[in-house]
Amino acid sequence: MTPLNKPCPLSPAAWLLFDLIRAATARYPGAESIVEIGCGQGALAPWLARRYEYQGYEPDSQSYEIAARRLALAGSGSVANTVIPDRPTKLADIVCAFEVLEHLEDDAAALRAWSDWISPGGLLIVSVPAHPHRFGPADRAVGHWRRYSREELTRLMTEVGLADVEVRAYGFPLGILLESVRNRLAARQAQLSRQDSTSRSGRFLQLPQWASVLSAIAVAPFRLIQIPFSRTTFGTGWVASGLKP
Repeated sequence: MTPLNKPCPLSPAAWLLFDLIRAATARYPGAESIVEIGCGQGALAPWLARRYEYQGYEPDSQSYEIAARRLALAGSGSVANTVIPDRPTKLADIVCAFEVLEHLEDDAAALRAWSDWISPGGLLIVSVPAHPHRFGPADRAVGHWRRYSREELTRLMTEVGLADVEVRAYGFPLGILLESVRNRLAARQAQLSRQDSTSRSGRFLQLPQWASVLSAIAVAPFRLIQIPFSRTTFGTGWVASGLKP
């Protein structure tokens, strides 16, 4: 099995997210280029790089090194060890940020800045944790400022000028159990500063490559079970997408 054919090294929670990300990218079937903001260890980067001209940005040096190695094995795409620049260097058909927005104090300003990177008619995709009342130790451990309601996330994306915003839920029911486990583990860890917590968020409870197959097999039934609930309020996270007019 070649590196290109190996499953993404996704955690169980990330596998639940994966199908909604794939569905969101399908809203722009002719897309050729993509920018991923805060790509972490690059678990999704090779998958995206095989389908698009890929550019990732990851400020945490430890996560960046792993992402760069994974892209090198994939043979396409590139990642920079920095935050995304304030001004676009090149417009992309799709801009995405998975589990990033909740780490930023001024989320509206971030969405506006990210939108500047999108070609007219292009797509912005974000994933965030759902339901403010579920904010817990795992959120604090990775530097989250907040969790989102569907209404709040829809409003934010609409207010920055995106059109045809869609917000889908993921993670029910397995994600609820996984989140409970993460909260228990996080409650036992020493508290770091918000900056340090955010830096380590891309490394928190991540799986090594060898565990990819086991993770994929274990979560497969729950990826199907969650499908009917994507338009409900059940679940632990949202995937939102909107078009740039």
